[in-house]
Amino acid sequence: MDAIDQRIVSRLVADARASYAEIGKAVSLSAPAVKRRVDRLLESGVVKGFTAVVDPEALGWGTEAFVEVHCQGNVSPDRIRQRLEPLPEVVAAYTVSGAADAIVHLRAADIHHLEEALERLRSVDMISRTVSTVVLSTLLERSPAPEPG
Repeated sequence: MDAIDQRIVSRLVADARASYAEIGKAVSLSAPAVKRRVDRLLESGVVKGFTAVVDPEALGWGTEAFVEVHCQGNVSPDRIRQRLEPLPEVVAAYTVSGAADAIVHLRAADIHHLEEALERLRSVDMISRTVSTVVLSTLLERSPAPEPG
């Protein structure tokens, strides 16, 4: 990926609905050249797709928490993922270093819904304990595509 590709990715992150012509103007390429590069970025997996960014609060899912998950014994990341997938409140999960086996990002409608989701999470057979942190406000959230420096 060269500097032009990085600039194209930055433009796509800023506005995935921008036309190839608009992106081309910003990066000094023709629209067909931008399309070829975007196609290569998709093919190589650098760009995984295009999506709408929706405000979870507008959908009624404004309560969120990060939960350390501690499992009984040695549990594979794939098995953890399989057990978490059926829980609709789990919006992301990560393997981590340290004492926890995973960190789970939960979203819920309100604190009561969050409590129910936590109870369902705790009832997963391999989970021995959890440590929850409820989010009060978001200080910073950004996309991972900075302009090349």
